[in-house]
Amino acid sequence: MGEVYHVPVLLKESIDGLQIKKDGVYVDVTFGGGGHSKEILKRLGPEGKLFAFDQDEDALANAIDDPRFTLINENFRFLRQFLKFYGILEVDGILADFGVSSHQFDMAERGFSIRFDADLDMRMRKSERLSAYQVVNAYSQEDLAKILFEYGELRNANAIAKALIDSRADKPIKTTHDLKTVLQRFLPKMKENKILAQIYQAIRIEVNQEIAVLKAFLEQVPEILKVGGRLSVISYHSLEDRLVKRFVRAGSFENEPEKDFYGNINVPLKRKDKMITPSANEIKQNNRARSAKLRIAERI
Repeated sequence: MGEVYHVPVLLKESIDGLQIKKDGVYVDVTFGGGGHSKEILKRLGPEGKLFAFDQDEDALANAIDDPRFTLINENFRFLRQFLKFYGILEVDGILADFGVSSHQFDMAERGFSIRFDADLDMRMRKSERLSAYQVVNAYSQEDLAKILFEYGELRNANAIAKALIDSRADKPIKTTHDLKTVLQRFLPKMKENKILAQIYQAIRIEVNQEIAVLKAFLEQVPEILKVGGRLSVISYHSLEDRLVKRFVRAGSFENEPEKDFYGNINVPLKRKDKMITPSANEIKQNNRARSAKLRIAERI
């Protein structure tokens, strides 16, 4: 299962960016199929340790049989809390590969993909209460418009939201096919998949609270990373990438970088190298890598 669950993106580049120490302690906060974790373990010595997080129960089937490895079935927003539970206060490196795994896209019943008709779900953790059905059928027009605009970057977000409100007044929008049918007039033939993907992205981000989770995670990184420790982050859409870039540059999401008495910038992380994107060959081998962006930072 692990071999087909998910094809790791920017595998060599992201792990190279961590500068693995043989006896170091590392965290893969988005375990998935375990591709990145396996590469980290290859570079660790017998004294090294790797902790991995994944909230999706399906990922547990990919757990690696290695005494140096611990898989934690939780959302990585609880990174600090669970590392402390295992007696770990600082680590040498953290890897994050955001987005939806190939497995989640390919399982029709999960409702992540525009390719299949399925119940409106999109939960990365199947035990969570909030699903795409609740978002589409219970949110106000104002809230729907907000998430479609902010998370889907759709200029006609209010019109799409109104169409959903009008349609669900007659009957609930239960499936991905229902959703597509209701919004058909907003999906011109040449751009149908692109716009539908933006709508799905917006709903999925809201269902899984992805932006709040990302912010909570990044705010913990300076405390958990040792001085000289590395952060290696792969993002797939501009919302995530902007937050990562901003936090590395400023140490916050809204404010300018803090300065000391002499005007020197005081931030906890320093960018290493330029943003890295997949090669043409990697994109050819794995089309889902096409929008990936890798940023590497060091704790200072």
